[in-house]
Amino acid sequence: MADTWQSWLGRSITLDDEIDPRRPAWLAATLGVALSDVAPDNVLPPLWHWILFQDWQPPARLGPDGHPKRGGFLPPMHHLPRRMWAGGRLEFPGKVRIGERVRRTSTITAITEKHGTSGPLVFVTVRHRIEGPRGCAIEEEQDIVYRSAVGPARKEAPPEAVPDGAVIEEILPDPVLLFRYSALTGNGHRIHYDADYVRQVEGYPGLVVHGPLLATLLAGLARRLRPLQRLARFSFRALRPAFAGERLTLVGVPNGQRVSLSARDPSGAVTMAAEAEFA
Repeated sequence: MADTWQSWLGRSITLDDEIDPRRPAWLAATLGVALSDVAPDNVLPPLWHWILFQDWQPPARLGPDGHPKRGGFLPPMHHLPRRMWAGGRLEFPGKVRIGERVRRTSTITAITEKHGTSGPLVFVTVRHRIEGPRGCAIEEEQDIVYRSAVGPARKEAPPEAVPDGAVIEEILPDPVLLFRYSALTGNGHRIHYDADYVRQVEGYPGLVVHGPLLATLLAGLARRLRPLQRLARFSFRALRPAFAGERLTLVGVPNGQRVSLSARDPSGAVTMAAEAEFA
């Protein structure tokens, strides 16, 4: 690892927010679910905290991809233009309720350089600790990957058989869903709403479905399979991009206290793999 990145390890930032009741209601409408069904006792559903702690910057402080310019809290990987959310691991030791004030402390815990088939990769791991009135409610590790613009944006992958006993749901993400989720999470990345940019600059065939949106859909499926239990842990890994206009199959396989999950594109290839553990 270059010495340049070592100095970023341990950097920390703390943000405060309030769970305005309108934001969960808007996300529920966007996902087509009833807030009363997914948020009993007014408890914010798992992974819905991604609508909080947004970073809105004026136009002069935005980069060409629509994100805030690099070099703020995260290291400025200027030599690697593509930036994606590669995966994450979450634990839910407590609860936060809609209307409460919350605090998130974020710390850079790891920066790892690798070399893939498309060239250099840099993975940045950020640990988030979210606290509410009753103490720590969410502990999260987020993996962000930076990569070059060389090589195909989506590699070919073989289809995978759906396991026996799986529960299957289908969704057709469209530009409206992606736009609304971007707005609700304060995500200005142009790959989710700018068709010309995504094709001409990033080299994707269409608008890219947010990794966090896919993870949220998979966590929702897991909760429907274990409606009387509490989600204690959730992990996910993005394997290949999913695109607007391509039907996605959500697959859940219950196994005791765990549910193995995946999202698959029309070819049957897995775009995201996840696992939910209930208590």
